Amino acid sequence: MSTSAAHSELRLVVLGRTGAGKRSTVCTILGLQDPEQGTDVTQECSKHRGEAAGRQVVVVSSPAWFGSDCDPEERRRHISSFIALSSPGPHAFLLCVPVNQPADGEAKALDALTELFGPSAVSTNTIILFTNTEELEEDEQLEEYLVTWRKDLRELVERCGDRYHTLETRGGEPEEGKAVEELMEKVEEAVTESGTQHFSCPLYQEAEERVKEKQVEILRRRRGEDVTTPTDSQPEENTEEEMEAVREEAERSIGDLNVDVDNIFPSAAVSPSSPAPSFLWGLWEKLTSWVKWLPRVVRREALLGALVGLFVGGPFGGIMGATVGSVATEVGRRKTQKTK
Repeated sequence: MSTSAAHSELRLVVLGRTGAGKRSTVCTILGLQDPEQGTDVTQECSKHRGEAAGRQVVVVSSPAWFGSDCDPEERRRHISSFIALSSPGPHAFLLCVPVNQPADGEAKALDALTELFGPSAVSTNTIILFTNTEELEEDEQLEEYLVTWRKDLRELVERCGDRYHTLETRGGEPEEGKAVEELMEKVEEAVTESGTQHFSCPLYQEAEERVKEKQVEILRRRRGEDVTTPTDSQPEENTEEEMEAVREEAERSIGDLNVDVDNIFPSAAVSPSSPAPSFLWGLWEKLTSWVKWLPRVVRREALLGALVGLFVGGPFGGIMGATVGSVATEVGRRKTQKTK
């Protein structure tokens, strides 16, 4: 690949839990048709090239390696693979986050990125990409939903320098194309703010060195040279397409990098003696996640009843909460009918 091509393309790494919409994200960015849109069935890292909003783009998608159910060796392999495929470094990490799920796993993903690559990987080079936005009410805006109901999602956005986006639209194709263009602009803004050409760190530097060594080895093998004997000769001229194919072969042949997954993902059990405030807050987060399924006219009333039941506690609290919630809902319903 020529130097000018390497500088002009944008490299994106798409991360997310299984079912978060990584496959459809890749297809939307590159304008591809996806027969299995909305699913994430791939078990290996994938790399795709194409054009997005007039820019040359490389999109690397990785399986959900940050989940607690991922085997350590498999985790190391996935991490090493997406690093090698996005070497010498991505311009942005895109973390796909379903708006209709708790954000515990995504918070752990940001923790893992910080441990792997350093704080700037999250604060400067990560963009939250919200998915499953069709679950919102028809007239409810994403920003309104985040501010009103989802403190956990807002915290993710804040950790990423307040950068978030969605590629999902409720209109037609023109809006989708505009959403992709806006995403590319946000990626370029993040790169400009970082003050670097692309993200880099020791792990990416190690990967790039190994990829270049493997490229030379592959080229010499194709020319029938002894790959075990060092040489200072320059490789023969090859076309850009040939060099691109050689590089991708080199990237995929890189073994495990020096990733200390044992320290990054310690197997710590949850303490049974968690403080009461944290426990109550966890319950409250679950309640707010549940009530989003209700029509907006009864959300406040349902939360009011849940709040009373939660903090009074016991069977009496449950009865009182249900009563308060029912009464408030009925009042709201009558007010709605009266205004019709």
